[in-house]
Amino acid sequence: MEEEEEYEDSQLNRKTGMISNLTVFLCLIWATTILYGEKFAFRIPPYFTCSWPSPSSPMDQVNNPPIMDRTSLHLAPKSLILEIVQFYTDIYMRRAMLASIMPFKPDMVLFLVIILMAGLFFPMKIKRWQDSLNRFRHIFNLETLERNTNNQVYFISGNHDIGYTAYHSQMPEVISRYEKVFGSRNYRFTAGEVEFVAVDAQTLDGHPQQNQTSAAWNFVNSVSRDSLSPPRVLLTHIPLYRQDWTSCGSQRSSPVINQRISRTTEDQEIVYQNYLTEETTKKLLDSIKPVVVLSGHDHDQCTVTHVAEHGPVVEQTLGTISWQQGNLYPSFMLLTARKPTSSNNTSSPADAVSTHLCRLPAQTFIYIWYLFLFVVTLVVVILWPNGLVIHLHIGDIMRQAFGFFKSSTKEKDEDENCDYEMVWDAEGSMHLIKKAKKIAPTRANERVERGNATMRPTAKKQIIQEINISMPQDVSGQLGPDAAAVKSGPSKANKSNVKLFRRLLRAFQVLSVVAAVNVPIYIMLLFSDWIDI
Repeated sequence: MEEEEEYEDSQLNRKTGMISNLTVFLCLIWATTILYGEKFAFRIPPYFTCSWPSPSSPMDQVNNPPIMDRTSLHLAPKSLILEIVQFYTDIYMRRAMLASIMPFKPDMVLFLVIILMAGLFFPMKIKRWQDSLNRFRHIFNLETLERNTNNQVYFISGNHDIGYTAYHSQMPEVISRYEKVFGSRNYRFTAGEVEFVAVDAQTLDGHPQQNQTSAAWNFVNSVSRDSLSPPRVLLTHIPLYRQDWTSCGSQRSSPVINQRISRTTEDQEIVYQNYLTEETTKKLLDSIKPVVVLSGHDHDQCTVTHVAEHGPVVEQTLGTISWQQGNLYPSFMLLTARKPTSSNNTSSPADAVSTHLCRLPAQTFIYIWYLFLFVVTLVVVILWPNGLVIHLHIGDIMRQAFGFFKSSTKEKDEDENCDYEMVWDAEGSMHLIKKAKKIAPTRANERVERGNATMRPTAKKQIIQEINISMPQDVSGQLGPDAAAVKSGPSKANKSNVKLFRRLLRAFQVLSVVAAVNVPIYIMLLFSDWIDI
């Protein structure tokens, strides 16, 4: 009994040590995973996978950041689900801006869309508009951004900011409010020897007599009449026309979207469009003569080459920087413009601009990995140590594999250790009685001899009767409860229930420790990135 107790204590101590080691190991695995998924993954582009293209500075940073609200997912206002989804959408874009984009130290930053949806869907809600604006400023840390770039931050209006021409006559306050905060919707600026021309594409396909449409075309015509002809980059939120099913290149991760235009029945003004019309696209390219076109709206990357009078023009549609806008692979673009030189430059105008698409972390896959790791952790802590200890199971597997050989050699081994003796019973029948070989008289051998002694049937019957007489019986002749308990021993079901309870309790303890260590790390990383320092 003492040896059995010592063995059980040693096994218990061994299992306790293994559980402690497992807990420490899981804490380290989770801490490493959280640090990578919430912090280091966003630092990969500036240090490992992305770099400025040539030519060198001045530099331009291009983003397409749609801000999600309840109109995006049709969720109830001020609901808990909406608040959670908005928070995780915003924290992703903020981390992308602070950890992935700002380390490149761009000379200027360009937003191809803002998407303050409160400006279009709730034009009379001043507080909602202001809240949306404050949210946008906080996500991209505009104060710090403007300070670091010397106020070289530019914005392109999108269809969710001011709508299409059908809305302008009904809600003029949307445009005036936008321009008061972000400035003119049609403008141009210079970086190096490259001129960037920003056009409010939402108004180009409107009725020519409409005020906003005529203002946009007047601006385009003024650029066209300019005697100076530097390399130009056309900036527009709505992409230019392309035929249906036009390939977008290898960078795209979602199906191609074809043209769709919706107009009102009264004045045929545009309510929605995926691309500019073919006529507007041709006129825009021939008037501005860009070497590159940058657009947004599509939420995914698309590279298309247009044929214009002055030659082929490459349009690059930028994907979204958000991970909840239908694109599993958010991205941003680095753009460099050629420096102005005093000598005559004979290089091609198209060489004045270089671009490089940079990928951001795939947040969806990071959360899938969290879920997978949680399931693996749960399985491990429930099965450990009996279910997953490899070195303990090697012996079991070998015993099962060689069980056949053991069973086949058992009889042979017994025959080698035994002798057979002929015995006649009272009726004259002969029987072969197996007897152990005579071995040196030791205690172990004596136990073997006694274990192999052959009893006669009459002796067996007498012994069984004596045992039955000594067992306590009730009136009906059945074994008493004490005897039955001694005979059957502890219930196997009770033992298995106790073991299961202990295993679940142990799993809960391990999970509690892992959570107590890593949940504070996760929360600390979330709020350290969210709070302005």
